[in-house]
Amino acid sequence: MVHVDPALAKILGDDWQHAAHSMGTSIMAAEFDGGVVMGADSRTTTGSYIANRASDKITPVSEKIYCCRSGSAADTQAISDYVKYFMHLHSAELDEEPSVETAAHLFKQLCYNNKNNLSAGIIIGGADKSGGSVYSIPLGGSLVKVPYTMGGSGSTYIYGYCDATWKKGMTQDECKQWVTNALSLAMSRDGSSGGLIRLVTITSSGVTRDFIPGNKLPTFDNPW
Repeated sequence: MVHVDPALAKILGDDWQHAAHSMGTSIMAAEFDGGVVMGADSRTTTGSYIANRASDKITPVSEKIYCCRSGSAADTQAISDYVKYFMHLHSAELDEEPSVETAAHLFKQLCYNNKNNLSAGIIIGGADKSGGSVYSIPLGGSLVKVPYTMGGSGSTYIYGYCDATWKKGMTQDECKQWVTNALSLAMSRDGSSGGLIRLVTITSSGVTRDFIPGNKLPTFDNPW
């Protein structure tokens, strides 16, 4: 049994003690000329309680293929573990790195076939022989190939920003800044998103990770 200060317990109620870990979150991925940038905030909630303020929601499933997870933390971790296992077997069978499309279809099969039992929104991004690509799997298990996408509770605040500022053929630095700006806006509006920003940049030459702490996030002037 977890013991907390009675005053704090009165504010939070008792739902956080029984609620599942949720990735109420802001995640996104975007193509640039030569690869993919994936980004996510780091807040994990249990009801109204912030259970982890520095979680990593960008999970590798192959050497150059990653996924961003939103929904139930337990569901998305289990799905990504299954896909990572299947991708390892597939890679050994082919004796080469599997494609991003293969990973996306494995995620889709698991999400769609178990859609009544899972709460999982997945973004798949990576680089293979055909270059960088991004796939989106929202709740329900449909699969869509897109140049950029976003997910989680914070995504509803930035659709307009992303549609207005998206630019095809961005450089790697431009794409990283665009993803960072969008996530910062989502985190400033969404109470279930917060913490810091993690970025993963994937190209044919390899993978790099970036970490942007909360006090270094871009800020935008409010109209009030």
